[in-house]
Amino acid sequence: MLSIFGLRSARDKSHCDGVTRRDMLRAGTLAVGGLTLPQLLRAEERAGIRKSDKAVIMIYMCGAPGHQDMYDLKMDAPSEIRGSFKPISTNVEGIEICEHMPRLAGIMDKCVPLRSVVGSPSGAHDSFICYTGRPVPNQPAGGWPSVGSVASRVLGPRNDSVPPFVGLSPNAGHPPYGSPGHPGFLGVAHSAFRPSGPARNDMQLQKGVDASRLDDRRALLASVDSIRRDIDASGTLDGLDNLTQQAFDILTSTALADALDISKEPESIRERYGKGDPKHYGDGAPRNLEHFLMARRLVQAGCRVVTLNFGRWDFHSNNFNGMKDTHLPQFDQGLSALIEDLHNQGMADDVAVIAWGEFGRTPRINNNAGRDHWPQVGGGLLAGGGFRTGQVIGATDRIGGEVAERPVHFSEVIAMLYRHLGINPDVVKLDDLTGRPQYLLNNTTPMPELV
Repeated sequence: MLSIFGLRSARDKSHCDGVTRRDMLRAGTLAVGGLTLPQLLRAEERAGIRKSDKAVIMIYMCGAPGHQDMYDLKMDAPSEIRGSFKPISTNVEGIEICEHMPRLAGIMDKCVPLRSVVGSPSGAHDSFICYTGRPVPNQPAGGWPSVGSVASRVLGPRNDSVPPFVGLSPNAGHPPYGSPGHPGFLGVAHSAFRPSGPARNDMQLQKGVDASRLDDRRALLASVDSIRRDIDASGTLDGLDNLTQQAFDILTSTALADALDISKEPESIRERYGKGDPKHYGDGAPRNLEHFLMARRLVQAGCRVVTLNFGRWDFHSNNFNGMKDTHLPQFDQGLSALIEDLHNQGMADDVAVIAWGEFGRTPRINNNAGRDHWPQVGGGLLAGGGFRTGQVIGATDRIGGEVAERPVHFSEVIAMLYRHLGINPDVVKLDDLTGRPQYLLNNTTPMPELV
């Protein structure tokens, strides 16, 4: 039990830990840094920041999947609209999803399909709106930062040995498909840490280099940096200095390397997630199911935001075979395993999960059996976060081409994720590279359905 010096030790019958009501009132007046507890809480509220251990996992579905082939099947539409997939019932009465996602159907009480996502400014492929809630045009100096970068800047690390923002996204042929989310005007210090490829081998001290030798190198580096620190006025060197500190913290701890080592998981857990395919799919991302497990381990170790990029859903041709044979079954396995695992680990309220792409697909199937770009409306799936799950939000018309009920803007979802993390986007402002303060979002309306 944590005790505070000076509190009475006599046991009060109404408090089994020996702390009386008077003690609690006195504790509230204790000063920390010159502020009492109520003052600290009020200051936190005014700043729009609430320190917490909450986390977000975002699955970016590169290239944008067809909402009407996943969560919003249109069986009453003509054949050139509805396609070949059939709906199946879920464990929530009245909610149906695609037959090729049976595992997600079995845990729909833990999910929220979004059937009316809007806000994509064009049909151009870019992950930017998924990560920021904002369109690409009209950015401030330095560019808008992603959710992970904002969490890094505003909240900082939960564990000094684990970066607050990690991107499980190897580079892709189309650069936005490989983006974990950019830091924008927050600078390189708040970029995603990307533990892909050979970098995995550099996360621990090599044989023959102990902590004392590393401290010697740190001192040498500090003396060299002090000569040039004031030369750079752009903040780039400051960002690099922060990255250097992160690197030392990572090297002197095994926390990050351990989090990425899924061999530490029981075999039954690893089998539930599966392996998927670690190779890139065209110019997109891998369908690596082990990344879903890594994401859970990373947030468990202290990461605040993890992004992972999955597949390439841009099926302008052969849409139904492509989704059925290469994407939907693996997506269904990886995402359902993650959601179930978070519940089994007691983490579901603390970790919010979102899976989506940058827009929707055309209602009409083209001559190549594919669906083309459709920025008018798309879809997605939410889970965890302590949200009210087991419901559908939004609806489209008979052919899935326009919103019929409750448009859900990208920025609304991002606003909910910020609030989940403890960041109030109505209050928090961050300076761009010109020194001008910027709100995180334009549309910060909470989603009442989730509360």
